[in-house]
Amino acid sequence: MKTQSFEEKLEHSKELLEKLMNPEITLEESVKLYEEGLKNIKEAQTLIEEAKTKISIIDQANQNVENE
Repeated sequence: MKTQSFEEKLEHSKELLEKLMNPEITLEESVKLYEEGLKNIKEAQTLIEEAKTKISIIDQANQNVENE
């Protein structure tokens, strides 16, 4: 299975939210969607943290080059 990008995870989260708002879904389905949504959001947060780390490393490298 292909790893989803941050944007794909965000879109998937929106789709899950729309499904959760449907008054006709069962409690069991609601819990399943909620659990999937939390997992999806945690994965998206991990991608954000990884991006922040990369940006920090790039900024530090750039500062080192400027100081030389």
